[in-house]
Amino acid sequence: MVDIGFNMCCNDWIVLCVSNIKRYEILCISYTQFLAMQYKHRYDIPSALHQQLQDYMPPSSSYETNFNLLYTIYSIPNVILPLFGGNIVDRFGAPRCLTLFAILVFMGAIFLSIGVSNQSWHVMYLGRFVFGLGAESLCVAQSTIVSDWFEGREVAFAMGIGLSISRLGSIFNNMISPKVANENGITSAFRIGGLLTFVSVAMAMLIVVVDRRGERKLKKGRVMQSLTLALLEHTDTNVGEEGEGNRENEGDVFAENNEQSTKPCTAVVESEVHITDIRKFGPLFWLLTISCFVVYGCVLPFNNVASGILLERNFFMSSPTDCHLTYPNQCTEGYLQNGTNSALDSSGEICSVAPTQAPVLPTAINHSSSDSKRSSEWEESTYTYISLTSKDVDCGDSFWMEACTSNYCTKQNEATEQAGKVMSIPYLISALSSPPLGHLVDRIGKRAQIAVVSSSLLFVVHLTLATSASSPIGPMVGQGVAYSLYAAVLWPSVPLTVPKLYTGTAFGVITSIQNIGLALFPLMIAGIYNASGSYIPNVEFFFMGCAVAGVIVGIYMNVLDRRYGNKLNRASSDEDCDEDEILFGVREDGNGDFAHVDDDDDEYFSPLMT
Repeated sequence: MVDIGFNMCCNDWIVLCVSNIKRYEILCISYTQFLAMQYKHRYDIPSALHQQLQDYMPPSSSYETNFNLLYTIYSIPNVILPLFGGNIVDRFGAPRCLTLFAILVFMGAIFLSIGVSNQSWHVMYLGRFVFGLGAESLCVAQSTIVSDWFEGREVAFAMGIGLSISRLGSIFNNMISPKVANENGITSAFRIGGLLTFVSVAMAMLIVVVDRRGERKLKKGRVMQSLTLALLEHTDTNVGEEGEGNRENEGDVFAENNEQSTKPCTAVVESEVHITDIRKFGPLFWLLTISCFVVYGCVLPFNNVASGILLERNFFMSSPTDCHLTYPNQCTEGYLQNGTNSALDSSGEICSVAPTQAPVLPTAINHSSSDSKRSSEWEESTYTYISLTSKDVDCGDSFWMEACTSNYCTKQNEATEQAGKVMSIPYLISALSSPPLGHLVDRIGKRAQIAVVSSSLLFVVHLTLATSASSPIGPMVGQGVAYSLYAAVLWPSVPLTVPKLYTGTAFGVITSIQNIGLALFPLMIAGIYNASGSYIPNVEFFFMGCAVAGVIVGIYMNVLDRRYGNKLNRASSDEDCDEDEILFGVREDGNGDFAHVDDDDDEYFSPLMT
């Protein structure tokens, strides 16, 4: 459930909306949370800095594997933890768990920034592991709270708002992090992201307070309404056809009213939940879980390497193979290069390097600190490369950026920033469309059918990326539409496939299965890349295979849903909850806020208001 979270689960502010706070209160708190999401340090920041991290870390032929391990290490603990996290949420309540999970996320982000500063993959892995300990369970707690407060009404819409805010964090990460890294160093981008996660800890604490106040008001409304209904029923039985009281049934009437006050939409079940209860989950839930496993396999892992794919395919392609430098053993541009060192083609003419291609690099260089008075700005004392490759160039080092290959580094920095903007398109579409799509899904249903449509669209997207050299804008738009459609129907479908008692456990199970894929797929992608030496087309063929599997599972899910009474494809109904609004002592006003039903006043139902 990484898109509710990984992002990572920074959309805690939606729970405040769920608690029916006034609009101006929601606005103030959501802006505060929005700041915490700008760098999306929780999950997405390595993907936006793929090239910068490669330049910064010590040269290694296994960089792609090391990089993808950042995502695998994150997902490994979440293969198991969400099972217990969901169960813990069901047993002890989601509000109590939020702060603990948020603190783990904050600690992981700090460890990650320390690892980057020390160029240590092992410390970075530790940070991602600790980060993963809390992030997915935090998402389970959030999803449980949202589905509980919005049960039977606007679950998909509420989750869509949360997803929208989370995607805005990803957008800012993709657009701003490369720029910060290029101008101030990659360590600055990671440090800022680590510090901002502390805001989420404060938000989790605030949500605990808000939720508790709201629950107290709801419980008070239930008790008072039950007593009122009992008294009314007692009056009715006393004024019967014969005008005689029926006091012998008084106890039964009160019990009946208490039973009515615990309808499915508002049931408070006292049974203890165990992890072994997953055996009671039906085939529809497991089919939904398999769909999540394969479809998210071509969404989140794609974003992990999207920057590299876009650089290779569109913005920083390989230099022309028939070009060579006039002086192959000298720098190309910078204060160490006297005169010019033009790239020539096989006929001796100036080589034509396209704007989307990388400048030609020297084949070998040999420089030391004695070659320049500005060598104190360099990170190394000597730069000797018998056979120079692009992997040896660190554009964060002043030697490469200003002294020797400034034309190469300037173009690469521009390309990474451009790639960051383009890879933000799916998240921008998701941010804008998730709330209205969620509202639409609540109204029309068709969840399983939409899942098939989104999987089919993902197949077309990755087929285009794999087999054509067209602009990436179209495929990225398609990726965003498909992602938004699928997310709008997947997570709100979970509570429809299990009894309410097991909602948190169900979210934990599906998150756990999802993370099995998110742990395996990055390593598979790294293996494909290492075997072929490029992302295109083989890595894209892998994503196409995931999309095809999603289509097949989606079709079968529609068949099974039809057998089970169209639980997924039917529209949400408010009819089952109309009476519960009365029993709770609250009602919905014309503006979508909840007002406390009281004879003396008619105020907003807000846990923050005393």
